[in-house]
Amino acid sequence: MPGLSNPPINTTFIFIFRNMDEIENSSPLTRLQNHYRLVVMNDDTYEEVITFRLSRLSVYIALSTIFVLLISLTVALLVLTPLKYYIPGYGNTTNRVQLEELKIRADSLEQAIQYKDQYLDNIKKVLGADMPARLDTVSLKVPKPVISAD
Repeated sequence: MPGLSNPPINTTFIFIFRNMDEIENSSPLTRLQNHYRLVVMNDDTYEEVITFRLSRLSVYIALSTIFVLLISLTVALLVLTPLKYYIPGYGNTTNRVQLEELKIRADSLEQAIQYKDQYLDNIKKVLGADMPARLDTVSLKVPKPVISAD
């Protein structure tokens, strides 16, 4: 084929390596600033509905801003509305003080019940209602009388 001039194979490889060198040597900031086009099209008519010219940096900034706004709105909603009372462990000070008083009262009532149970057990022991009669089983060592011959 004398009329066609084919480029040498090495030129294609050099071109690929040159592009890879450009990508590797480019800084991350320049890669973030490369512009892309986002086109929204109608499927039936293939008409462009809207077109956006974006870069990676603008997408990162937009997503970060949306994330921060959602977090701040959620925190504001929980802090500034009565929804905060549904969070476990959160309550107003009057409820907390009443809870502490009720805990102290319950502890003192429990202790009083223990003391009364102990008192009743001791009375039952004294009256002998629960215990069988104890027999004295201890043997006594009585010395034998010495008989004198006088």
